[in-house]
Amino acid sequence: MNSKKIKGLNSQNQLIVTIILAFIFGLLGSLLGTFLLRKMPATTIQQSKQVVIDQQTAVANVAKKVSPSVVSIVSSSSTVDPYTGQASMMKDGAGTGIIMTKEGLIMTNKHVVEGGQSFNVYTYDNTEYKNAKVVATDPNNDIAFLKIEARNLAPAELGDSDKVEVGQSVVAIGNALGQFQNTVTTGVISGKSRPITANGSNGSSEALTNLFQTDAAINPGNSGGPLVDIEGRVIGINTAVAGNAENIGFAIPINDAKNVLNSVIKTGKIVRPYIGVRYITLNEEIAKANELSSSTGALVYGSGNQLAVLPGSPAAKAGIQQGDIILKIDGNEITESNPISSVIGKKKPGDKVEIIYLRDGKQSKATVTLAEAPSN
Repeated sequence: MNSKKIKGLNSQNQLIVTIILAFIFGLLGSLLGTFLLRKMPATTIQQSKQVVIDQQTAVANVAKKVSPSVVSIVSSSSTVDPYTGQASMMKDGAGTGIIMTKEGLIMTNKHVVEGGQSFNVYTYDNTEYKNAKVVATDPNNDIAFLKIEARNLAPAELGDSDKVEVGQSVVAIGNALGQFQNTVTTGVISGKSRPITANGSNGSSEALTNLFQTDAAINPGNSGGPLVDIEGRVIGINTAVAGNAENIGFAIPINDAKNVLNSVIKTGKIVRPYIGVRYITLNEEIAKANELSSSTGALVYGSGNQLAVLPGSPAAKAGIQQGDIILKIDGNEITESNPISSVIGKKKPGDKVEIIYLRDGKQSKATVTLAEAPSN
């Protein structure tokens, strides 16, 4: 009987009933919530507050520790007035750098210095260093080094990016928008081993692999700045953002830069190992189109006047041939997110590596002694 009456209610009566029921259930929920809150141990509430306070304190401590090791970089290039013929310097770019030595070696992104003719560097206390020199740029990664004439600077502490885990807290520091020096943002590592194609402001593009993805805000001008863990150790170099999304940024793992950093400190130039092959990193689409027996690995391949295996190279000495598919190097599987260049980039000239490859459907091994890559 009651159910029939409810079904027969007009819309106005239904609205009244709905409001009354919502009020009753809301009141009951409020009373229950208050009861449970009173029953909750005070220590639990205090612990929750303490976690928030501890995290805020940790981020503040990171900012204090790392900021003296972060610099802003302003690039300029000369322009000529078409009417007077007079040349003048115009600021045309801004980025961030990380102090690597007390004497003023600074690591940044390659795209921060490309196209610039003059560079001024500003430390966290706004001290200006004019005419910084470009020491080296990495042909295989978005990394470059500047040098300023300075003493007693505060080098950053480097961490171990191989130990970074998805979900861990990170802090990014940089010259946001080229205007807001030492801007601090926080987030987490959202992903690892991301491959992207980064487009520069001058229309150039570069394929980057093995990147960290983070939701810590990375703005234009942050390029070249540090991504650090909650203890203030640099685990990455901020390098790119996804232009069609919010809070998707990318950083080069610091371990991918350590070898080139050490070579610049020791020799004043970037010394890289190489095996001496040209290759195409495989995926399912390429493998299917070319009827290959593996959808992972790197196909040793040359075209036109570009040889697949460079004469006299470590690969040539080890017997690697065109058409071989390199599957693993020292146990590291070769994939689009972990290409040969990324694996070899962590080695040094003179290191011996074991290569597992496919030839005519059969798996073979070769030991290759890495050599120093020829200078461009």
